[in-house]
Amino acid sequence: MNSSLLQLLVLAGVAVFLILKLRSVLGTREGFEKPPVPLEELRAKPKRNFEVIEGGPDRDITDHVPEGSESAKALAAMKQAEPAFNVSEFLKGARGAYEMILMAFERGDIEAIRPFLGDEVEASFTQAISARERAGQTVEANFLGTREITIAEAEFDHVSRSAEITVRFLGELNHTVRDKSGQIVEGGPNEIKRQRDAWVFSRRMGVQDPNWQLVATGD
Repeated sequence: MNSSLLQLLVLAGVAVFLILKLRSVLGTREGFEKPPVPLEELRAKPKRNFEVIEGGPDRDITDHVPEGSESAKALAAMKQAEPAFNVSEFLKGARGAYEMILMAFERGDIEAIRPFLGDEVEASFTQAISARERAGQTVEANFLGTREITIAEAEFDHVSRSAEITVRFLGELNHTVRDKSGQIVEGGPNEIKRQRDAWVFSRRMGVQDPNWQLVATGD
């Protein structure tokens, strides 16, 4: 046997050995091996095998009332009835209304705030102003600021679409009441009065008139 034939036999043996070794390591494409997935199926197959939950708590609501509370549900219903309604913006308006209405009452100027008062509140304010005038009393007042403002309760009537929001205020003001002779009978120019109020604002949602009315007061 010449050297060339011997080399061919050796190479053939090495090749057979390598093929058998690869088959033992990689296996074969027989039996229950799954066929390759077409490219189109791979593209169509979703990348996630879990459900994605969109949305979450409305921070415009949960920043002001407890999540899941009756007040939170009422505020959410107001937003459904009027998508432009915003709780934080409402509170900004309530803060301004508090100062405006309170100072107008102190001055005895009911006409300036009449459009923002419900019938019962208007009657109560008018009676108190008239009583001061009959007693000859005058009031000097300066508003110093609203230190606290929170939503205590919210209610919504789905039938009438009427909304009511009770807001608690802690205000500070200088309040001086003088009698006919000019003597101070209450407060003082250097005295800071802290006043707590719970005001109920009401409005029908979805109507063109954007103004809320003060329909009840308390402390």
